[in-house]
Amino acid sequence: MNLDHLDLATVDPQDMAGHIAALPDQCLEAWRLVQEQQLPAAYGDVRNVVVMGMGGSAIGGDLVRAFAASRSSVPISVVREYDCPHYVGRETLAIASSYSGNTEETLAAFGEALERGAKGLVIGTGGQLAELARRSGLPIIQFAYRSQPRAAVGYSIVCLAGALARLGLLTLSESELDEAVAVMRGWQNELLPDIPLDANAAKQVASRLFGHLPVVYGAGILAEVAHRWKTQFNENTKGWACHDAMSELNHNAVLGYVNPRDLADRIRVVMLRSKADHPRIHLRYDVTAQIMDEAGIGHDTIWARGEGPLAQMLSLVQFGDYVTYYLACLYGVDPTPIPAINRLKERLAES
Repeated sequence: MNLDHLDLATVDPQDMAGHIAALPDQCLEAWRLVQEQQLPAAYGDVRNVVVMGMGGSAIGGDLVRAFAASRSSVPISVVREYDCPHYVGRETLAIASSYSGNTEETLAAFGEALERGAKGLVIGTGGQLAELARRSGLPIIQFAYRSQPRAAVGYSIVCLAGALARLGLLTLSESELDEAVAVMRGWQNELLPDIPLDANAAKQVASRLFGHLPVVYGAGILAEVAHRWKTQFNENTKGWACHDAMSELNHNAVLGYVNPRDLADRIRVVMLRSKADHPRIHLRYDVTAQIMDEAGIGHDTIWARGEGPLAQMLSLVQFGDYVTYYLACLYGVDPTPIPAINRLKERLAES
């Protein structure tokens, strides 16, 4: 398929491109919703925060956890399980993040946390979690945005980060969000479907990834952005993908470049880099690139834009969404539907 002559009505009938372009607006709307929300002051007096979610809703928790590593006064963890960790109790802020509000794993873990006396907060569009929150008198940050859960990632990230900032559990200013929004808007003007291949970096990366297994590397705040890219490859392109974290991958993954020998020309690595990375991380990336060259493994480097960590994370989230979108177009698949996941949910509902 020619990426410069896309018939969007055919390849993208549910307008995933529009949802990707809306990420900056999602972030601003989410921030507004949080500022209007009444949150109990006692919610700021906790020893830990646990975000419960799955899939596109949970990735917002992962991104906030990475962002908060150097900014939060308490540890933040993300739970993708039916059971909540043993340490969850009265001094825990338990946050259920579910786009639909009906995710069974999240409902189970959140219910268990409430039984243990945890302070509860719900983020999503409604569903059973919203009903539970209303019955229990818990605060709800509710948004209205019709899309696949992964396409509402701006709400998942900023509703969560904004709530933690309001409670004094995370340092985050409105000016940092404004910078992130400005950076995303500026970069996406270079990435939209009507920008031709020779001037569109996302189309170029997608073209090089076509027919390859994508492997995405990220370090520090970008490790979870690499995770987001992996899941977007899965859901948008309906394809395999992997992700790994620097510098841990230098202690194992680099040895895997050898076998099976016939895979080297079918794998392509994308390295997500930030000028804020530790100097030794910069060196590790450079040496790793040399090792991949020697092993015959193709690779691309994508540098985050912006000065602040939020801008750098969100700019690469949006860039990755465009890359996976264009790769879906190249494969001739509609990026929006998730038939295998829907089939799995239907089978589970029968049991």
